[in-house]
Amino acid sequence: MTRTDTPHRPPAGEGSVRRIPARRRAFRPYLLSIPAVLLIAGILYPFGLGVYYTFLNYSAMVPEPVLVGLANYAVVLSDPVFWESVRVTLAYAVTTTVVETVLGVGIALLLFRASLVGRMLERLLILPLMIAPVIAGVIWGLMYNPQFGVLNHMFGLGSTFDWLSEDRALWSVVLVDVWIFTPFVAVLVLAGIRSLPREPFEASAVDGAGALYMFRRLMLPMMWPYILVAVIFRFMDSLKIFDHVYVLTAGGPGGATRTLQIGAYQNSMTNLNFSLGSTYMFLLWIIVFITARYLVGVLGKAQRRAAGTED
Repeated sequence: MTRTDTPHRPPAGEGSVRRIPARRRAFRPYLLSIPAVLLIAGILYPFGLGVYYTFLNYSAMVPEPVLVGLANYAVVLSDPVFWESVRVTLAYAVTTTVVETVLGVGIALLLFRASLVGRMLERLLILPLMIAPVIAGVIWGLMYNPQFGVLNHMFGLGSTFDWLSEDRALWSVVLVDVWIFTPFVAVLVLAGIRSLPREPFEASAVDGAGALYMFRRLMLPMMWPYILVAVIFRFMDSLKIFDHVYVLTAGGPGGATRTLQIGAYQNSMTNLNFSLGSTYMFLLWIIVFITARYLVGVLGKAQRRAAGTED
């Protein structure tokens, strides 16, 4: 009697491949995109609502706001206080970005050439970044105090020198920003320097090129994209600054540090005119958007030039 051998079929779930129905496979991309859709909706809805408020007369004094068209834009754009806020914001952003970039690149170069002890001190560089800007504002506010502030005693300025007076407030606030965010630029640029290829520098050293020549002709062109990334981050953030500026001066004295963010806060939270506050923020968004598009275009050109692919 012969026995017919039949192929062994493993039990379900053991060694068998479970086929997913075609309908479920087609639905999977939409399922995976749900978090992204929710995130976009969470961003666009408040943004759209804020833009909508700019066309209303929405304030605490008007319980039932109505459409007023471009009246809020006409009020804001014809207000000298707004243009002074634009000037202060741009002066603050440009000054902090330039100073932090120069100091950050210099610190990065020093740390790149540093010894073992210098590399250990490198870890202390990020300490200001670990402090919330509000807390940093409180600390520097105590240091700036004319009566018991440590800076006046350290430099022998006496109790009459006011760091936050009308003619010094902006630069004192800039100093705090430089102290907080220069390490960010230094760390970012240092990471870029350490990622550069070593072969061009070794070949130039063999040919007898000096350190200054290699920095100007080799290192700086190749690290330019990293510097631009730092500039973009810092300039965009400086345009939107609020926290430590408000803690130190609340926009004063005499509007010397009244940035667009603080102007929006004062209109919305102090004057309770939410439409004017939203108009301030939307105009600030336009400034940030235009600046970001321009800087990203410059970054793209720098990256192509560094890669040698620019026509």
